[in-house]
Amino acid sequence: MHQKKLLNKRIIISAAADGIGWAIAKECMSQGAIVYITDKNKIALEKISKHSLFEKQFYLQLLNTNNIKDVKNYFSKLKLKKLDALINNVGISGPTGRLENLNLNDWKETIEININSHFYFNKYSIPLLKNNKGGSIINLSSTAGLFGFPLRSAYSASKWAVIGMTKTLAIELGEFNIRVNALCPGSVSGDRINRVIKAKAEKLGVPVKKIQEEFESHTSLKTFIKKEDIANMATFLLSEDANKISGQAITVDGNTERMV
Repeated sequence: MHQKKLLNKRIIISAAADGIGWAIAKECMSQGAIVYITDKNKIALEKISKHSLFEKQFYLQLLNTNNIKDVKNYFSKLKLKKLDALINNVGISGPTGRLENLNLNDWKETIEININSHFYFNKYSIPLLKNNKGGSIINLSSTAGLFGFPLRSAYSASKWAVIGMTKTLAIELGEFNIRVNALCPGSVSGDRINRVIKAKAEKLGVPVKKIQEEFESHTSLKTFIKKEDIANMATFLLSEDANKISGQAITVDGNTERMV
């Protein structure tokens, strides 16, 4: 019989009604976890609420993750005394363009969502993880948090900051048996990367196909990754198989050699 490595583990995942977050949530549930999903997309939440495969294994909440009052209120209403894991998945692509030409509000929004939302969820999850006498936090960063990323300064800066937060929390929480790691996806097939590629192609005045080929050419495996690749790594990091892994920025990217 297949062993469920996350059996009855209570896991909160932000922005998990679709995309990478939903792929992670499904894999966690397939491993026996009880998942608490937040998202600001009401339509996406309604869609997954009809998912019958994992009946009673997940709880949904419409939530604006970059509003600290809303996040605090969410945690107070959860009535959870203990938590096994938190996955900070929320994030946006941010603006495309040279830094001197970026709109200030676009910059602030990227930082607010990609960094501050992680801060809010970490802040209110840590006491519950301590009550649990241990657990795991996964913060979603990016390969853009490891390299410079031309025309994407706001996104890259925010993802570098996620790794800094991760490594600091790993030191602060190690004595409580709480492990903290960052996942750094490369280019993930789907709507988001398609929008990024289109925006960059328009900014440079070149064909979309050319930009996509450049993205693919700068990884050793010459391909984009799938949402499921991220989900598999996330469930590994949450499991006892990874009980000595903390403070790491782990790439799932086909070995990115540089950003374009």
